[in-house]
Amino acid sequence: MKTEAAVQNGILYVRLAGDLIGSPDSQQLLHTVNTQLGEDVMLCAIDLSSVRFINSTGIGVLVSILTKFRNQGGELVLINPSDHIRKLLVITKLNAIFTIAANDTEAAEHLKAIR
Repeated sequence: MKTEAAVQNGILYVRLAGDLIGSPDSQQLLHTVNTQLGEDVMLCAIDLSSVRFINSTGIGVLVSILTKFRNQGGELVLINPSDHIRKLLVITKLNAIFTIAANDTEAAEHLKAIR
């Protein structure tokens, strides 16, 4: 899995490509988030549009990241997950806790409305 991260206007944008299925990719993603999470970065948008497959470990990582941000008073939005990932979120009922945005603009609008 490939991970790219950048902070823009106080939002951490994480772009993933490939399969989110476990270590070491999961550890790299968590490390990326942990190094950015702080007073200046309380909002996160994870772009899943290029993620082909995700398993229970990958879903656990997303829940862990969401928890980290919410515990700090922040929020996380998932951007453009594939139909496969959307179905998994529905099956696991995680669609009730994750906010899904169609693109970066919609994600930023939602995150800024929270502040």
